[in-house]
Amino acid sequence: MNTVEITYRYADGEPSSQERPADAAAAQRRLDDGSRAFADLFANLETQTEPACRIIPIDSRDLGLFSGGDASPAQRPFAAVLGCSDARVPIELIFNEGPNDLFVVRVAGNTLGDDVRGSLKYALDHLSESLKLIVVLGHSGCGAVTAAVDVFLDPAGYLSLASKHTLRSVVDRLHIVVHAAAERMKAAFGPDITRHPRYREALIEVSVVTNAALSAHTLQREITAGVTNSVRVAYGVYVLADRTVWAPRCGSDVVIGLAPPPVDGQDFDEFSHAVMRSQRIVALLTH
Repeated sequence: MNTVEITYRYADGEPSSQERPADAAAAQRRLDDGSRAFADLFANLETQTEPACRIIPIDSRDLGLFSGGDASPAQRPFAAVLGCSDARVPIELIFNEGPNDLFVVRVAGNTLGDDVRGSLKYALDHLSESLKLIVVLGHSGCGAVTAAVDVFLDPAGYLSLASKHTLRSVVDRLHIVVHAAAERMKAAFGPDITRHPRYREALIEVSVVTNAALSAHTLQREITAGVTNSVRVAYGVYVLADRTVWAPRCGSDVVIGLAPPPVDGQDFDEFSHAVMRSQRIVALLTH
């Protein structure tokens, strides 16, 4: 039997030896290392004979243990993550982190509504001593993005959302991203791409990564507008099939791990080309 063991461990009364990242680059490296470790844990289950094990160290102070008093532990996350509400995306687990490491905000489609902005603003204002990085994390096969794609492909379907105001607001936020992704696909593969049997599936994945990158770009602009701030923003897409974090990026064929968002129109053009030539999208449209 193939066995995977993930253990959260703290030493009796001793603080964890794992230091908090000193800056945004170190925070991103730690998250990338954690996501790779999580994916690798499941990579060779068919051939291994021993249990695959992973230990995640926990600082006892983050659980309020051995504090010498009744005070609650202070928040000290090194990264904030805007993720989707999808239950298949356990954010702390896939980044190999424990309690008090990540400030997590989850909403369908990881869209930037007022509540999300307010939550992230709280983190920036009140947790600035420890917070170094904000991550926008989409995921493959996102239900909210899929709903927006289906309405784009069949506008008559929007009528069923007429009285469902909360669901409609999510679809409305995603519609412009889906439209932009569809136009980019036509430019890259020609207008006949819409007839491909897997066009809908590819459009969903292009829209998912475009939405994550655009949201990250928007947050970075809002964070740095008029102020000097060392917090940086990155984006990625958690791929459910192989548990990797996928993020095509400007000027590179590297796609694994978190990436900084495009900074301007030219960057978004290069980002779009990177998405279209990525093996993940090419594979969908060549089979």
